[in-house]
Amino acid sequence: MTKSELEYQINEVKLEYIRIQGDLEKLETFGRNTDIQQRKLDELEQELSQLHRKLDAID
Repeated sequence: MTKSELEYQINEVKLEYIRIQGDLEKLETFGRNTDIQQRKLDELEQELSQLHRKLDAID
């Protein structure tokens, strides 16, 4: 994977994270269960960490 491909993928994951975070905040406002969204955010954080490690290895 090239540096630009990794950067693109990182940006895509960040956008997904922001979207899910917004959904989570809406659910919290209405007192709904947020477990699924919280788990997804945790997964995305791990994915971002892995992608950043790969990017660091290229540099």
